Amino acid sequence: MYLASNDRMRVLEEEYCGFITIVGAPNVGKSTLLNKILGRKVSITSCKPQTTRHRIIGIDTKGSHQAIYVDTPGFYTEEKYMINRLMNCVASCSLNGVDLVFFLTDSIRWGINDEVILTKLKKTSLPVVLCINKVESIRDKNQVMEHMKAISDKMEFIDVVPISAKHGNNVDILRKHAQKFLPKASHYFAKEHVTDRSQNFMASEILREKLMRFTGDELPYSLTVQIERFNYVPSTDNLHIHSLILVERNSHKKIIIGKGGTKIKLIGREARFDMEALFGCRVHLETWVKVQLNWRNDECMLRSLGYFDYL
Repeated sequence: MYLASNDRMRVLEEEYCGFITIVGAPNVGKSTLLNKILGRKVSITSCKPQTTRHRIIGIDTKGSHQAIYVDTPGFYTEEKYMINRLMNCVASCSLNGVDLVFFLTDSIRWGINDEVILTKLKKTSLPVVLCINKVESIRDKNQVMEHMKAISDKMEFIDVVPISAKHGNNVDILRKHAQKFLPKASHYFAKEHVTDRSQNFMASEILREKLMRFTGDELPYSLTVQIERFNYVPSTDNLHIHSLILVERNSHKKIIIGKGGTKIKLIGREARFDMEALFGCRVHLETWVKVQLNWRNDECMLRSLGYFDYL
């Protein structure tokens, strides 16, 4: 069978594009999964819950298919601060207009946050893949199978997949599901794009990741990062970045700075290495720490930090 030239052109130009939202409770591995799917890091990770505070887009373009993944803040039942309410709103809004949902849970654990998410998903008509993450940590695989069966009885999923986002086990199955549900549509992004986030935003997230990794258990939730200046100098092929670390107490400021400035130097050095790897040039990073009382409940401050951008 031979196609006319116009038909051949139409076949060549046919594209598929759609959105896949990744939802789950805090610290179940959503950002790790996104990074593994893309094969590169676009979303910061840590062992602490609620590392992801914003909606992060990851773009995976393979030929005529473009899957746009949406990494969301973890649904959290406790809304003590305005920032928590905003993150929950962002996560809920990320279910609007998508083509598929990956619902991540943490191995064989099931808690109130998982139940809240399940209730939200039941109210939609969206196809959902249940992803049982961190299965490599469970020695008795019968426990995993029993857990998968118990959750499957709660809702009709299109598939239930045990995965390891960290090691990549069964991530290829999720990619196939994503490709299957992409509608015919023109690509939203150029094929070389992997995220819609600016370099300014990525720099702030890298620094915040290092702060979360090198500070105590409580401190990460009361700090944030604001990039005050982001300038590229062509003559030296250098980036000059001035960043402001906001904390709520003087004691927090002292923790971040450390004795003789040792802690802030370590954090800055580690952040700079990652920035240089990401941006492909030398980075001159300056960091300042400022006490901003109750910034997590300050609407003007939260707006300036971008927490209202996707509502």
